[in-house]
Amino acid sequence: MAQKKRKIIKRKKSYKTINTAPGTVAYVGEKQFLETKVDIVNYNRENCDFNKSDKVEDAFNFKGQEHVTWININGLNNTTEIEKLGLHYNLHPLVLEDIVTTNQRAKLEEYEEYLFIVFKMLHFKNEDEIVYEHMSMVVGENYVLTFQEADGDVFDDLRDRIRNAKGRIRNAKADYLMYTILDAVVDNYFTVIEAEGDKIEDLEETLFIEESNSNTTTTSIQNQKREILKIRRTVFPFREVVNKLEKSEIEFIEDKTKNYLRNLYDHMIQVNESIDLYREMIWGLMDLYMTNISNKMNEVMKVLTIIATIFIPLTFIAGIYGMNFSNMPELTNPYGYYIVWAVMIVILIIMLIYFRKKRWL
Repeated sequence: MAQKKRKIIKRKKSYKTINTAPGTVAYVGEKQFLETKVDIVNYNRENCDFNKSDKVEDAFNFKGQEHVTWININGLNNTTEIEKLGLHYNLHPLVLEDIVTTNQRAKLEEYEEYLFIVFKMLHFKNEDEIVYEHMSMVVGENYVLTFQEADGDVFDDLRDRIRNAKGRIRNAKADYLMYTILDAVVDNYFTVIEAEGDKIEDLEETLFIEESNSNTTTTSIQNQKREILKIRRTVFPFREVVNKLEKSEIEFIEDKTKNYLRNLYDHMIQVNESIDLYREMIWGLMDLYMTNISNKMNEVMKVLTIIATIFIPLTFIAGIYGMNFSNMPELTNPYGYYIVWAVMIVILIIMLIYFRKKRWL
């Protein structure tokens, strides 16, 4: 009876494209229902003010002062507030569109009065889950605007340095504030990557434990591989952004700040080298896992082969004396049964000694 062929039904994926006019400020992301929060930091060498609000209008009074102003917007879903801020700072409509489009690749754009930078901020949630947060930055002569999807960032130490006048940040201008923000993001890249490296090392140790669950190990390796690739896609383009920023000829970026940016570029090279290293390690773990599976299968086949080899001559003898011929001389011998058993046992012992000598056992 012919077997029926199983029909494999593949689920079709639907891809929807939203075609809007260029410059349309429409939020593209998963965090649709967050309240917009505005953090305002205004400082110079002598004074420092921290303010919080839920309206961007409260930040308008700081434009044009002889201070450095850092305005951080939490929540990109409220596009009306972002448009108000963009109108006040004369931001291009395409910049506003990119701010609320969270699937943007890291990039740098130069305008006459400001720089626009897009990048991803990585940090941990619940000490295990990595948060990939879209972030944008607009840098002017005496102000920095940052836009992030939700609460929670990596700038607590930076705010503390501003508040307590640590380092040279209170004596510097907005270009140095831009550098410190980017540096905080890159430093946290190292933290995330080191944590992923520890996970890979734990997986490597797990592979050498014979009692480890093969299905669990395979799933863990695949999940780690996807995580590393996702980090690489997120971080890798940012290196070119820092390189272009260091080579930028915009007037309000001072030469001494470019020295710091050059150092930041070196850090980005280290980050990418670490990611590539862990990427190779995770591929090596998959090869190692498959090699272990193959070795275990070879051990099983080796045992089965030895057992089959031992029973081949014994089966041959049993087959001969299992034939129903009346003229076989051994059939009339009263000790024939015991003789056959003795021959089989001797053959078995000789083969075991031979296998042991060859180190097959």
